[in-house]
Amino acid sequence: MDKNYFEWLNAKKYLNLCLRFGIFLLGGFLIFTGCASTWPKEVSKTLSAAGDNRSELEQVLDHYRRLGDDQKLAAAQFLIGNMEGHGYIVTALYDSNRNEIEFDALDYDNFDNALKALDKLEEEHGEIDFKRKRFDKDVDFITTDFLIENIDLAFEAWRNNSWARELTFEAFCEHILPYRGSNEPLDRWRRACVERYSDLSRKLDNPCDPKVVSKYLQKDAHQWVGFSSLYYLHPTDQSFSEMDEHRLGRCEDITNMILYTMRANAVPSAADYTPFWADRDNNHAWEVYLDKNGEGHAGLSNRAAKVYRKVFSIQWDSLGAIKKEHEDVPRWLSGKNYLDVTNQYVETSDVCVRLEKRKPKNARFAYICVFNGGEWQAIHWGKIKGKNVTFSDMGRNIAYLPAYFVDNKLVAAAPPFILTSSGDIRMLKPDESSVMSIDIAETTPETPDADTKSARPVIAVKPGRTYEMFIWDDEWQSLGSRSAGEQPVSFASIPIDGLYWLVEKDSRRLERIFTIEDGKQVWW
Repeated sequence: MDKNYFEWLNAKKYLNLCLRFGIFLLGGFLIFTGCASTWPKEVSKTLSAAGDNRSELEQVLDHYRRLGDDQKLAAAQFLIGNMEGHGYIVTALYDSNRNEIEFDALDYDNFDNALKALDKLEEEHGEIDFKRKRFDKDVDFITTDFLIENIDLAFEAWRNNSWARELTFEAFCEHILPYRGSNEPLDRWRRACVERYSDLSRKLDNPCDPKVVSKYLQKDAHQWVGFSSLYYLHPTDQSFSEMDEHRLGRCEDITNMILYTMRANAVPSAADYTPFWADRDNNHAWEVYLDKNGEGHAGLSNRAAKVYRKVFSIQWDSLGAIKKEHEDVPRWLSGKNYLDVTNQYVETSDVCVRLEKRKPKNARFAYICVFNGGEWQAIHWGKIKGKNVTFSDMGRNIAYLPAYFVDNKLVAAAPPFILTSSGDIRMLKPDESSVMSIDIAETTPETPDADTKSARPVIAVKPGRTYEMFIWDDEWQSLGSRSAGEQPVSFASIPIDGLYWLVEKDSRRLERIFTIEDGKQVWW
């Protein structure tokens, strides 16, 4: 983000800003000379991209310019200058030929019935998946009234609540001011969330302590919107009004509701998330209270290779910002509005990897992956330097695979490895000169579930079912299939020192990978 947004408040630099942008004081009002040239480059870029909606944004800037409130004008510039990439994403179900398939999980009374319907559709249409159907950009649709109301109510809360007095302006812009939490429909949530807690100060033992306020709001918001696994199959984010009506959602929805309540009442907060857990399938998002400088963390339920924080401002060192237009990268890594905060949560290490596989032509980046949902998923990236790449701040006690991204697919760039709890690297290369026999009784260990607040149970090998054993050697290589009897399923002549995966025939392939150490499975 252009630093000029925050230099407005520094009196020593104010005159330089005035001279730079052609700003003059007249009768207590800011007078700007010229047009687009008076705004920082990010604001001018957004105005140029707004097309027919440009006047809506210009009216916001003109309003605060006439008002003479330097902070509000800077805040308006912050929102407009960083509006690129923000919008409402609509998802839909598609087959492999990009034909849309009608499906709405909310038509069913529970997750199991919705999943059965989804399985039936997959039998009829082959491989299906949820994909982006539409992206309504804020810059094309946002209105003057919406932005002004959002800005004014944010400032009213910041300036009038005792617990917000020490909050910096920069933290205010990043963690109070934004009008959306993720990619949900635009909605006017601030006033409703202020009115719901109009007597908040009287309910608290210490209303001057933002932590006390935060805990109260978090607890109440969790009661406002509860978790339902049904919304796993409804990946389009809900608006404030939808959540207020349904009172249910998935972790992303609940996190947004908590952000609404906290930000509407000037408690600095953010949505942190891991795109892919490192020791189970799925992902998770959660709210986190931040201090006056915008730093903080919450507890983790599972192992996380990476924790990212959603921010409204464009991060110019992100992959999405530095990649060239023609370069293909894993979709979610192409975003520009997230910070890596992994080291605020867990012990991390910078991991230097030698890329053993030939680099694809013109490839500038390599990726580090975790195993999630039955496949390797890119969790972070690094710039290739010769035959090496360094991945920064990686969570420990996790199995990783270095990869390239070729033809919209991840392909191995080096063997997998374990980053141990002490920060050491243990390579996983099958040794076919030494073999072993193994009896396996489980395909998946017990794992915590942050959404349901309970544990996912162990999945045991079932008598009469057929299981296939795989070992990783550039890709998953089959070591044969076995039918399970009353005893655990047995495999002989298995190469040692590998990474293994036991999959039940016709399963959803969500079984966990493992190593074999001292004759026992160690789960990753």
